[in-house]
Amino acid sequence: MRKLDNKQLKTFLTIAKLQSFTLAAQSLNYAQSTVTTQIKLLERELGVRLFERLGHHITLTPDGKKLLPFAQQILKLSNDAKSSINNSGVPKGTLSIGVVESLCIMRLPKILKEYHLRYPDVEIALRFGSSSDFIRFLKENTIDIAFFLEKKISEDDLITEVEIAEEIVLLSSPEHPIAQKERILPEDLTCESFILTETGCSYRALFENMLNKYQIKPRSIIESGNVQLIKQLAVSGLGITLLPKIAVEEECFNKRLIRLNWEGPNFELVTQVLYHKNKWISASLKTFIELLHEMKL
Repeated sequence: MRKLDNKQLKTFLTIAKLQSFTLAAQSLNYAQSTVTTQIKLLERELGVRLFERLGHHITLTPDGKKLLPFAQQILKLSNDAKSSINNSGVPKGTLSIGVVESLCIMRLPKILKEYHLRYPDVEIALRFGSSSDFIRFLKENTIDIAFFLEKKISEDDLITEVEIAEEIVLLSSPEHPIAQKERILPEDLTCESFILTETGCSYRALFENMLNKYQIKPRSIIESGNVQLIKQLAVSGLGITLLPKIAVEEECFNKRLIRLNWEGPNFELVTQVLYHKNKWISASLKTFIELLHEMKL
């Protein structure tokens, strides 16, 4: 087998991301025939099909899914090598950041805005997922750095650059009947409706473990991966929610949401910013880490 062609791998990754040959061609500024030819050549080289084409719907085959992390690593290593050799000390290239959606809303906007103002030649690539995803991505070198909202993570091959305690709070609209109670105990949650993040979220897991411990059965659960939508639904009075305190400061200040006087078990997690100990620290990553400390993230 000949060495894999970086242009073909970039085309493969773009199609996998956009799930469209047409959109990939537009994104890469290629003719669509060029995109099709590159994928055919890559499939011929590997001896497998990489995409299932059902009408206009494009999905990765099992072999395509296997290739995905390797293609990401190959291109990232190639870009790192070029940056290292040609590095003038000026941040440029792509900085890939793993982040949970709630932290993207809470802590990242200010830092990303300031970083972009200072280093406009750096392209920021955000990847969303779970903590287990980010640990794998860091070890596979498919992202540069990751923001976690979890119980404290301690792994020998990961370096913690930032660590902040996050308070998780129980909330409702001011008009919700439970908001009238002076103190809320676990049993007060029996048969209530909840608006929660998706299964797999760290603070939802804490909350559900508490419900199970006290044998509390909710009336209903609405779930969403979108924190803004969760807040809007809670404001409308559809149920009680559990979110990081920093994510609801504006709503609590404006009295659109009320922090309930919860006297059950504490829900506390930690925001950590981690990268791999063997990670090559590019100028873009170095300046990003410095800005985290400067802005006291």
